[in-house]
Amino acid sequence: MPGFLRRLFAPRWQHSDPAVRRQAIARLDPADVEDRQRLEKLAADSDSEVRRAALACFEDPARLVGLLERSASRELHERLLDLLIGRAGDTPLAFRLTLVERLSDPDLLETIALQGDNQGLRLAALARLEDEDRLLRQACENGIAAVRQAAAERITSDTALTQLTRRARRDKQVARIARMRLNRQREDAAEARQRAARREQLLSALEQHAEHAWEPLYAGRYRHLQREWDALPDVPTRSQEQRFHEAALRCRKTIADHEAQHHALAAADQRRDDADETRRSLIEALEDTLAGLRQGERIGEQDIASLQAQKRLLANRWQTLSDQHAPDTTLSERYNAALIEHERILAAWQRTETQAATLKQALEARDDPAIRDAVDALDWPSDLPPPALLAHAQRRLSDQRSEAAGEATASAERFAQELGTLDELLDRGAFKRASRLHQSLRQRLERLPEDARRQHLPTLKRLGAQLAELRDWRGFVAGPKREQLCHAIEALADDQDLDDGELDRQHRQLIKDWKNLGDAAADRELSARFRAASDRIHERLAAWREKRDADRQQNLIARQGLCEQLEALIAKPDPQADPDVLRQIRDRAREQWRRFSPVPRDQAEAVGQRFGNIRHALQMLIDQRAQEIAASKRELVEQAQALQNDDGPAAQRAERAKALQRRWRELGRAPKGEEQTLWRTFRGACDNIFAARENERDDRAQRTRQRLDAMQELIERLDAWQPESNQDALILEAAIAEAEDLEPLPQGRRSEGMRRRWSGIVRARRERLSRLAISEAIHGWQALRPLLDAHLQADAKALAGEPAADVEEHDSLAADIQRAHRQRNALRRDPPEANQIADRLARLRVHLALLAGSQVSRDDEPLRLAIQVERLNEGLGREQTKAEELHGVLAEIFATGPVSPELWQREAGELDLQLSRLAELPPA
Repeated sequence: MPGFLRRLFAPRWQHSDPAVRRQAIARLDPADVEDRQRLEKLAADSDSEVRRAALACFEDPARLVGLLERSASRELHERLLDLLIGRAGDTPLAFRLTLVERLSDPDLLETIALQGDNQGLRLAALARLEDEDRLLRQACENGIAAVRQAAAERITSDTALTQLTRRARRDKQVARIARMRLNRQREDAAEARQRAARREQLLSALEQHAEHAWEPLYAGRYRHLQREWDALPDVPTRSQEQRFHEAALRCRKTIADHEAQHHALAAADQRRDDADETRRSLIEALEDTLAGLRQGERIGEQDIASLQAQKRLLANRWQTLSDQHAPDTTLSERYNAALIEHERILAAWQRTETQAATLKQALEARDDPAIRDAVDALDWPSDLPPPALLAHAQRRLSDQRSEAAGEATASAERFAQELGTLDELLDRGAFKRASRLHQSLRQRLERLPEDARRQHLPTLKRLGAQLAELRDWRGFVAGPKREQLCHAIEALADDQDLDDGELDRQHRQLIKDWKNLGDAAADRELSARFRAASDRIHERLAAWREKRDADRQQNLIARQGLCEQLEALIAKPDPQADPDVLRQIRDRAREQWRRFSPVPRDQAEAVGQRFGNIRHALQMLIDQRAQEIAASKRELVEQAQALQNDDGPAAQRAERAKALQRRWRELGRAPKGEEQTLWRTFRGACDNIFAARENERDDRAQRTRQRLDAMQELIERLDAWQPESNQDALILEAAIAEAEDLEPLPQGRRSEGMRRRWSGIVRARRERLSRLAISEAIHGWQALRPLLDAHLQADAKALAGEPAADVEEHDSLAADIQRAHRQRNALRRDPPEANQIADRLARLRVHLALLAGSQVSRDDEPLRLAIQVERLNEGLGREQTKAEELHGVLAEIFATGPVSPELWQREAGELDLQLSRLAELPPA
């Protein structure tokens, strides 16, 4: 169907005319489904009256709410509002409340809250509002007090509450709610700020505490800060929580490191104590052996061999312990004294072996002089019992009676001394030495004189009883101990879970404990059991010991290689070696030495002595280099002190001091005590030099600030000054000269800002002076109008054929105007061509137009170009100001003549127009 026919036969509610559609609405029934759909379409019509008429047919607000969700118009809002607030229709209140809860349009909700016919309806609409500005209007403008108060209760921001306290003065309850809420929020905010500041303070304190080194109260201080942090009621931010966690981790790490160090030191102390106890037992065993040699009847080869074997074992064990821990001074002295005694006995025995053949031959030959010489060569110590051969020679040389008497007296005195020694040994509980000495005393008692024997026999019996009591007590204690040790070693032999190292350690400890019991409560069966279990452990550890011996051999090779490296370093030392590097080499060598442990016992002493000599030589090299560095640093100190007293520029002295500091760091460290003293002196001199540089900088900064202040004052003064005439240009030039004297200003934003402001002020003042100069030139020209009129009248008379007359000159004229005046009088007597005068006036008129920035006609365009070229050529040497150029043009106009009245009448208007434009011209 053609479009015309469709329009012709279309329903009236779809007619193109809005009036027809509006009339058709009256025939539609909202109760009919099809008519209701047509009304819904008309509710979205393009014409507002049609929409209003269609919406008026709806009495059910629920239908309009559905339409609102599809399309919204002002008429739909108005109709729905009328239905919801009870202005139209008879919709029940409960149904309206349900519909209000479905609305989301804030404008509609706000209007319902303001105009609803029921308090509940208004409160329901108010509950759907979220915008604080709308709530503020409700709290101030709503007609129901309960709604106003409900709106005021929902306002939370400080800005809105402050406005509410000012705008709700008529409703005291709302104002009171606003004030209370505002005060409470401010108090809460203040408390929150205080808690935040306290939390930040605790956090900063904890972070600072985490950077501190350990001190006795470190852990307590950390726990106190943590309790304070946990006691704060508010929740920290994520960044604060992270910072606290990181700081707490650092604190706990410091505490854990200190505890680990404390445990390590305690363990090291325990190991050192164990090593000292082992050394003490070794020294006591060697001392007991040496004392037993001195207390015996004779010294034989077996005694010396046993002494040497014991000394080798003690030396190996001592060296192993010394590699791990340095010995105590007292123990070292005792050890050295025992070694000296051992060397003395060994040397005496070696002399005996050397002279044994000679002494034996002399005894066989009964050659007393040869015996005496051999005995003197032996030089046997008097506190040691002599060997059998030496004792025989001594008896041979001595007279029998004198020898017997002297020997008896000496034996009695020695017997008394050894009784006292026996008493001391029993008091100390040294059973082995006391038993050996008691047996020796019993044997020698029969050889004493009768009176000495009767004198010392009771004491010896008493001490013997004490020795028997000590033996019984040792047996009483040692019996269960032997049983325990036997069971322990058998259990150890049957234990298959222990590793070889721990098995060997426990095995050696049990053997040591067994040997320490000596012969106390000795039992053959227990000894056999103990030995059998020990043999089983030895068989089990055979492979492990082979590997251990191989490791010890490797450690020995590594120690020897370390010694060779250090010896090569000491043999060819670097003359410029850094003592700190040498100290690191020494410390690392010591660590490597300890790591390459243990080594075979028979070679431990030799390689240990070698390493000790190397360490001594390396320490001497370190001390030598440190002394050389100390000498160089003394020279640096002298140079720094001389530089401190120098009168040169402080900046140059500071640079030279920095060079000295770099040289100081390159040298390394002097000896420890001297390094601190030299550094304090050197640093004091350098600090004085740098302080002088800072003082010079402060002085320069002060002068700079003074220049800046002076420049600021000059800018403010020139900014407040306005020139009144062209003569004030001298004031501006003087200010510019003053500003040039204050240059250069320091680099910075303030200086740049001053320069920009100064340039703007100077440019503005120069523009004003230029305007003033132009204005003065124009006023001067206007003052010359009477004189110019006189010239024009004289020109008219002269051009009319009357005799040329000169216009009188005034003394007040400027020099160039006086010259122009005379030139005009002269031209009147000898006038040029009329066209020349016209061209000259036209040229001057175009020149004025150029100065005024006016457009010129097409006929004057060649003149404009010629004048511009002339101005450029004249400006090559010195550029004229616009006022000077204007003054020159006016002088030329004044000097141009004679001018006919017609020509002047034609040009005068244009000249006055250009001058007025010049006077009104804005600054360039």
